[in-house]
Amino acid sequence: MRKGPSAFNIASVVLGLAFLYAPIVILVVYSFNASRLVTVWGGFSTRWYVALFQDAQMLDAIWVTLRVGALSATLATVVAAFAAVALVRAGRFRGRTVLAGGIYATLVMPEVILGLSLLLLFVSVGLPRGFWTVTLSHATLTLAYATVVIQARLASFDRSLEEAAQDLGCPPWKAFALVTLPGIAPAVAAAWMLAFTLSLDDLVIASFASGPGATTLPMRLYSQVRLGVDPKINAVSTLLIGLVATGVIAAYLAQQHQRRRGAR
Repeated sequence: MRKGPSAFNIASVVLGLAFLYAPIVILVVYSFNASRLVTVWGGFSTRWYVALFQDAQMLDAIWVTLRVGALSATLATVVAAFAAVALVRAGRFRGRTVLAGGIYATLVMPEVILGLSLLLLFVSVGLPRGFWTVTLSHATLTLAYATVVIQARLASFDRSLEEAAQDLGCPPWKAFALVTLPGIAPAVAAAWMLAFTLSLDDLVIASFASGPGATTLPMRLYSQVRLGVDPKINAVSTLLIGLVATGVIAAYLAQQHQRRRGAR
C-alpha cells in the first residue's frame, strides 16, 4: 500500500498556499521597487521607506492606529478575562444567557450594523467622535474574540491546582492571581494579540466612530488607494506584516516556553 500524500494532495496544498500568500509576497517585493509604477520593476530600492518616514500624515495615522490597537486590545482582554471567569466558574446564574449572547453577538453581526449602532450610541450620549470613540468601538468589536480564546483555556484548566493553593491558606483571589492566571497567561497573550490585530485591520467601524484627528491607518490607506496606488502603501503594509508576524512568533515562543516549564 502506498504511504504518504498523493501528487494531487501535494498540488492542492501548494496551490492553496500560493493563493493565500503569493499576493503578500508580491506586495513585500514591490515595496522595494525603485519605480513609482507598481507594475514595472525598476530595481531594488528603499526609497519608499524613506518617503514613508517623511510623510507626516501617514506617520500620524500609524501612531493613532497603534495607540488605538494597544488600548482597545488591553481593555477588551481585561473585560474578556472577567467574562470568561463568569461564564466558566459562575455556573448557571440568572442572566448568563443574556451575557453570553451579548458578548458573542459581535461574532455574527455585520460590522456595518455594529458601526452604525455605536455611532447612534455616541450621538445619543453626546460623546464627540474621535480617538476614544474609535478605541471603545474596537474594544467592543474584539471583546468576543478575546473571550472565546480565554474561555477555552480556562475551561480546560486543572482547577485542583487552585484548590490546593486555597487548602494551604491562600485566599481565593490570590490563588487565582498566583496559580490560575499564570497558567492561562499564553491564552491571555494570544487574546490580546488577536484583539490588537483585528483593531489594526478594521476599516468599517473606524469609519463610523472616527472624527477629526482620529484617522486610522486603514482609513488613510483606503483614501489614498482610491486616488491611485502609492508605493508607500506597499512599504507601510510590509512593516505591518512584519509587526504582526513578530508578535505571533513571540506569542508562540512564549507558549512553547510555558509548556516546557509545565512539563518539568
